[in-house]
Amino acid sequence: MRYISPLVPRPGGPRRLVVLGSTGSIGVSALRVVAEHPGRFEVLALAGARNAALLAAQAAALRPPRLAVLTAEAAGELRALLPAGYAPEILVGPEAYVELATLPEADTVLAAQVGAAGLPPALAAARAGKVIALANKEALVLAGHLFRQECHASGAMILPVDSEHNALFQALAGHDPRHVRRLILTASGGPFRGKGRAELARVTRAQALAHPNWSMGAKISVDSATLMNKGLEVIEAAHLFGLGPEAIEVVVHPQSIVHSLVEYHDRSVLAHLGPPDMRIAIAYALCWPERAALSLEPLDLVRAGHLTFEAPALDIFPCLAYAFQALAAGPSHPVAVNAANEVAVELFLAGQIGFLDIPALVGRALEAHQPRPVDSLEAILELDGATRATVRAWAANP
Repeated sequence: MRYISPLVPRPGGPRRLVVLGSTGSIGVSALRVVAEHPGRFEVLALAGARNAALLAAQAAALRPPRLAVLTAEAAGELRALLPAGYAPEILVGPEAYVELATLPEADTVLAAQVGAAGLPPALAAARAGKVIALANKEALVLAGHLFRQECHASGAMILPVDSEHNALFQALAGHDPRHVRRLILTASGGPFRGKGRAELARVTRAQALAHPNWSMGAKISVDSATLMNKGLEVIEAAHLFGLGPEAIEVVVHPQSIVHSLVEYHDRSVLAHLGPPDMRIAIAYALCWPERAALSLEPLDLVRAGHLTFEAPALDIFPCLAYAFQALAAGPSHPVAVNAANEVAVELFLAGQIGFLDIPALVGRALEAHQPRPVDSLEAILELDGATRATVRAWAANP
């Protein structure tokens, strides 16, 4: 667990929290955790992209001194919706997220943006030595090697919010990492588990967004349906825990009760179980090393019944295999794969390509990519942008 430093948020007072992506599914769940524990947190800032109405409601309840949105239009709408007598500073643009991530008075930054857009503020928080509750897996997919450098240099700490990585974090606690044989990530299989390619060719947007177990945003829901979400999690796990692809495995577990497992050299396996609710992982990351009580229904194993596991169908869902290949190939390949996937998902959600075109475009980008240095944020963003442009051109001229 090479990402976990000795740094702990300051004792004796509330944790001073910045939430980047407060209007997304993770951000909304995080603020439910905050509301359930009055006095434990002081919310310094909320960033909510373009959803001014929801951000205004969150801000009215919590009264943070700073807010951020991505556009001037959203800022104007937000200002008009805030209650009388409350006049926070409203920051605008992607650079506003970086500013909030590095607030000197902040203890903890919840990085919950979706996609590559979350990389600059998360990396800035690492450089500033913050405790980062990381829900943006793409940040590590694109720049895991840079995060490791920055965390070691600044003393920053990354605590994983993804349920699978949070489960691994808990199952690894108190154990010598040298004794770990492999990490086992579980996947629900998504809404199309057991389907063939002929059926997938007819998948609609609504069907892809209908996850059987989890409530997530549109992009992550589609990634779950293609198994790319699990592929990105494999790359994230490699960077978080310092293991290669040969020591990471994925198994399909449709019930989503076992969130991940760790196998040790003595062949014992420790698993983390719980109901499929993101508040468990969020609360553990925000309150670590303590455990906060949550008003959730307890896990009833008798009612849950059988817990089953199966191998992923890589011939039907090749995005998972592409992620393993990219991880093994070198640091620039995951950047290309992630960029291709983000563009393909965007086009699918807009009705411009079919469901099976997503893995086709990702596989084509992986095959076409030539290794190149990605030793700076600028180099990563340049490759990300170039890949996106190429994939858009392919989609426009199939």
